[in-house]
Order: sequence, then structure tokens, then C-alpha cells
Amino acid sequence: MSQYQNDIKSAATLKDAQGASWNAINPESVARMRAQNKFKDGIAIAQYTADIMRKDMDAYDADSSKYTQSLGCWHGFIGQQKMISIKKHFEGSTDRRYLYLSGWMVAALRSEFGPLPDQSMHEKTSVAMLIKELYTFLRQADARELGGLFRELDAARSAGDSAKEKEVQAAIDGHVTHVVPIIADIDAGFGNAEATYLMAKQMIEAGACCIQIENQVSDEKQCGHQDGKVTVPHEDFLGKIRAVRYAFLELGIDNGIIVARTDSLGAGLTKQIAVTNEPGDLGDQYNAFLDCEEVTLDSMENGDLVIKQNGKLVRPKRLPSNLFQFKEGTGEARCVLDCITSLQNGADLIWIETEKPHITQIGGMVNAVREVIPNAKLVYNNSPSFNWTLNFRQQVFDAMAEAGSDMSAYDRNDLMDVKYDETELGQTADEKIRTFQADGAREAGIFHHLITLPTYHTAALSTDNLSKEYFGDQGMLGYVKAVQRKEIREGIACVKHQNMTGSDMGDDHKEYFSGDAALKAAGEDNTMNQF
Repeated sequence: MSQYQNDIKSAATLKDAQGASWNAINPESVARMRAQNKFKDGIAIAQYTADIMRKDMDAYDADSSKYTQSLGCWHGFIGQQKMISIKKHFEGSTDRRYLYLSGWMVAALRSEFGPLPDQSMHEKTSVAMLIKELYTFLRQADARELGGLFRELDAARSAGDSAKEKEVQAAIDGHVTHVVPIIADIDAGFGNAEATYLMAKQMIEAGACCIQIENQVSDEKQCGHQDGKVTVPHEDFLGKIRAVRYAFLELGIDNGIIVARTDSLGAGLTKQIAVTNEPGDLGDQYNAFLDCEEVTLDSMENGDLVIKQNGKLVRPKRLPSNLFQFKEGTGEARCVLDCITSLQNGADLIWIETEKPHITQIGGMVNAVREVIPNAKLVYNNSPSFNWTLNFRQQVFDAMAEAGSDMSAYDRNDLMDVKYDETELGQTADEKIRTFQADGAREAGIFHHLITLPTYHTAALSTDNLSKEYFGDQGMLGYVKAVQRKEIREGIACVKHQNMTGSDMGDDHKEYFSGDAALKAAGEDNTMNQF
């Protein structure tokens, strides 16, 4: 017996036990409402999605072609539409497709201060609130889809079509939820380890099964693709990783996932000199990357800070900002050490923020990590901050030149020009972009590919195009041709925007509650019937 039938039976038993005062309660309506509300709270979602993500991690370990993907979200409707679209286009399955919650987009689009840069200046609670919002919209997508199936079931029964009734009942029993894992950005923890723990708890309670944290200084935090990044000694970062783990364990999500992100590749500064107790310990390894010069007592100046390193007295280079500088060219080595120590101290996945999408560079670092942690897996930002076209055309240009090809037809400094789109170089670069994710999963240990800010850019592009047409000489045709006609012909669910916002579900509930007296919105005069 299916869960749906079990719920009808249990509701009927309860109704009978309550006597005549419950006569108006329909057990099947109860079962329908329960089916439309599979997840009762965020903790249930976090556990369900953690199980999915752990299963996917195991599948990737066995077969690197089983990598996962996500797109960044800044509103529940965006996340809902992505998952509806995925189910529509991929045989009803959401397998290995997640959502990514970007701190950049929360800062830029969700702060009460207005648009902010990605510097952890937005409200802490806005992150957990967005997680809750995303899952509210995904749960409503479930309810809406099931509501449509219930109408089909009723229609089949009314028509006496038992074959159709059986088919629809099977679809109800086998319904695939829109709820998927979210990888949620906690920035650098928004404060000390206690602040990190408190914020992580809120995020988990909202439904997050996976939290991503970075090794920058909280109050100096910068976007991973901006200058001026400042990292913290390993012990500071590991304390925050442990804080997130404790939050998961306190709430009973024993298999919650932590992504440890290192910004060391682009971070040339540190705010602190690490504590070290003996040569070769973790603090000593961190300090070894500092840009220092040997000094003597006589050569020291007023206010100098000096440390003992390899038996010598050295002075770390301190900037007017009171920050200390790392040696040039040490970024990759620092990234590798960051990843190893994070994985050895409670992190499950690593994230290396790079300045360009180059598989050889990424793979070199991940392979170095895997010499110590054989099953190390990477979450990688397929960032819109990269000029993908230019980067890959330059990579192909360099490879062709090295192979001895005649490159006189190309200007390496002007490869964005449209004239190169149909050339051998342009098409080769596009193919490398197309296969980048599969290649990265195979050659660079990338388990999860995400795009942080895609819907920020798609919203901007589509709004620009619509405004240009609508406020230009196309008028209303600009909207009809560019938006509505495409919605209708491509089967975009939100063309029925009343249905998308719950109008039909409200009608169902009115009927449950009031029977024939229900005043429903979906009558003949509802213009949604035009679609």
C-alpha cells in the first residue's frame, strides 16, 4: 500500500474515532494535504538532502562522470523555476542538480542597506532567511504539481477511466520532490567561532545540509575575485570548521557537509602571525610563507616586530595597514596546505578560488592534495567573474602557437572580437568551455560545479532586452514576442502566473473547508484559462 493510501486509511480511522463532529472531514483531502507537505520543517529537509549529497559524493568517488552541478539563487522564485525546469527537461529527475546560495548575491540583492559589495556587510540573518525562502518555494512547487495530479485523478474517476486513474495514482505515489541540496555560503563566519556556530545553526534549521566557509578574516572579507584578500592562520579557520560541525551535530544532522574554501591563491596578506610551539608545526608552516628579511638587534627599528625562523631573527614585512605580506609565488603551496589541513580537521569538501578557469592549474593543486588525502574532492566556482571566452581563446592560442601553427590571422590581445567566433581557434575554445565541467571532474577532482551569479546576469540581460523593445518602437509587441509567446510555446509553467502563486491550491483548500459554499477563483472568468 502506498503512503497516500496509508494516509487515507489513518485519517479515516482518526475521523471515525472522533465521532459526528468530524463528519465533514474527508480523509482523502487530509492525505492530499499531507502529500503536499512532505517536509514538516527545515531539519527534515537538511537530513533528507544531506543523505542525497553523501550518496552523490560516494557515486563520484566510484565514477568521476557522476559530478554534480548547481546555479546560484537570490530569490525563492528563481530556485523554484530552476528545479521545475530541470524536472521538465530531464525526465522528471533532479539527480545531481543542486542549488547554490551565494553570499555575493545576498549582499548585492537582499540587504536592507541596498546593494552591497561582497564584504560581509549585509545582515547575518538574511542568509538563513533566504534558505528558508528557497525551500518554501520548492515545497510549493511540490504542492502545485501534486495538486494538478489530484485534479487528473478526480477527472479520471468521474470519467470512469480506470486505466487513467491507475496511471495518475502511480504518478502520485512516485512523485519526485523539487527539494534538492543547497550549498550555502556563510562567508568567513561573520565573526568569531561562536558567531559562526550560531549562524550555522540558523542555516541548518532553515534546511541547509551543506555549509561553505572561507579562510579570510571576517572583518576584512573580500569577494574571492577582488584584490585585498586577507587570510587567517590555520588554527583560527579550523576552529570555525569545528563550530559548524558542532552545529550540525547538535541539531542531529550527523552527516552534514562542510566545504572549506581557501582564498590563498589570490590572498597576499595575513592579519596575524601564527602561534608556533616547535619547528615544523602548523603555525610554523604558515609563518614560513611570510615575506621576511633577516635582521640583527642593531639593525632593528622602533616598533619592529621580529620572529625567530630557522635559527635566525627575521622581520616580517608589515604594511601601513598593519597587515603582513606573504612571499610572492607561494599561493598554490598555501592553497594545498589549506586544503590538506581542512580535510584532516573535519571538512568534507574543498573549494579553491582561482583567478581563471584553467584545468591544469586546478588539477595540479588538487593532485597535490590527493597525495595526502586520496579521495579529496573539489567544489569549483565556474564564475561569471571570469571572461570565459577570452580565457579559453588565449589558452587555445598559446597551445596552437606552441604546436607550431601559423597564428598571423589572430591578435592575442583582441580575441573577443566577433570575427573569431567561427574560426578554428574560436570553435576549439568553445568546445573546451562546453566540456570544461566533465574534463574538470575527470582531471581535477571537481565533484561539484557551480555558477555563483548566473541569475543576477540573466535578470539583467532579459530586463535590458525587454526595456529596449517595450519602451522603443515595438511597444506591447516587445513583451509579447520576447516573453509571453515564448513562455506559451516552450511550456514555461509561470505563463499561468496565478497558478504558480497558489491560486488553484487555495481553491482546493476552500473546497475542503467549505464544500459547495466555497467561492473559488478558477471559474470561467479566470483569464488564466486563455492559456
